[in-house]
Amino acid sequence: MMTTSRTLSGRGAAVAAAPRPSHRRPLVVSALCWLVVLFDGMDVNVYGAVMPRMLADPGLGLTPAVAGTVGSWTTFGMLIGALVAGNLTDWTGRRPVIVGCTLLFSAGSALCAGAQGVEAFGLGRFITGLGLGGVMPTCLSMVMEFAPGARAALTAGALMTSYHVGGMLATVLGLTLAADGGWRSVFWAGAVPALVAVPLLLWLLPESPAVLLAKGRAAEARKLAQRYGLRPPHATTAPAAGARARWHAALALLRGTGRRATPLLWVASFCGLLLVYGVSTWLPQLMRAAGYGPTSSVAFLLVINAGGMVGMLIAGAVATRFGAARVSAVWFLLTAASALLLAVRLPLPVTYVIVAVTGIWLFSAQVMVYATVPTLYPAPQLAAGMGWATGIGRLGAVVGPALGGAVVAQGAQQWAFVTFAAVGLAGALAIHLAGKTPCHSET
Repeated sequence: MMTTSRTLSGRGAAVAAAPRPSHRRPLVVSALCWLVVLFDGMDVNVYGAVMPRMLADPGLGLTPAVAGTVGSWTTFGMLIGALVAGNLTDWTGRRPVIVGCTLLFSAGSALCAGAQGVEAFGLGRFITGLGLGGVMPTCLSMVMEFAPGARAALTAGALMTSYHVGGMLATVLGLTLAADGGWRSVFWAGAVPALVAVPLLLWLLPESPAVLLAKGRAAEARKLAQRYGLRPPHATTAPAAGARARWHAALALLRGTGRRATPLLWVASFCGLLLVYGVSTWLPQLMRAAGYGPTSSVAFLLVINAGGMVGMLIAGAVATRFGAARVSAVWFLLTAASALLLAVRLPLPVTYVIVAVTGIWLFSAQVMVYATVPTLYPAPQLAAGMGWATGIGRLGAVVGPALGGAVVAQGAQQWAFVTFAAVGLAGALAIHLAGKTPCHSET
């Protein structure tokens, strides 16, 4: 009896000592990533918000064609950042990558603020892009890991609302702060994340249990998963480590049924990010060229991001019921229709409504492409599937601003919206066909 009593007492002590999972802890991870992506959205959209003022600044020497090229430098940096972030995650973990990328895009924004010429400004935007490109997929992977399963689409949508809050903040800064302090003051505001977000990340953000497992720290991974109320990670859910392993994982995506679904997914991601960054960069200038006033032209960026924030919540909820691929295809079609309407000069109140509705479809169409990935690939291929869909999509982000700049430089602004509509149709077809070709059975 005494032995039994001691045994039970020991078990009770062990249970008492074991960390209790808390629903609040995963919310902390989501909240921190939400804050970082907010600053991401601010730094991406700030260029479009102040571009009319920059084009009017003779000391900078910016022209429409050069402005499109500089926009592509930003997204080219994002492409490199997204690709490098994977290897850095293998070596250091997701937490240091998120912290380092936040410092990087803050430093790039500060460099833009002090730039005395186009070359220095372009370098600053490239450095900003490096940080932005690495932080977005890393934050997305982090929050989806801490809120897995059927809530993945809703979680992705909720995270991306912060991107649009950041875009709205950039627009407000462009309308207010730039009016008194000039366009440089807005880029100085882009350096704030280093002071606000980084201390919070270092204090509160945990490491990814899956990454810990991939690095051979299984006991630590299980303890962290228990603390946050997650399922213990398994070897089949850990991301592939190392450049060679990642390359083999990419080749596996193109075998079996993946040889059909994977290229279609990549095309959809390419189209989605081409639209997101093409429109975000050029909307104020396109609307100004169409005859709208300078204040209204910049305000359209605020309105489209407000629509985007609403759209993320709608898309996440609808995708939970009807499937991410189906929602993404419909959203692409609606984006194409809205872009065609924007090519027509309409009364200002009507145009505001169309721009807001465009935002509902435009941004969440791309996020639902990402949310489609878990439905296409088995668990061992999820990390590779998400990484390559994001990376290929970044090529579209590079093309979008340059394409808009080329059209504006030719004085054919109305054709920019027609071009965006054609890209939306291509994205709808690609994600629809990808959703009809799941990769589970032959991989």
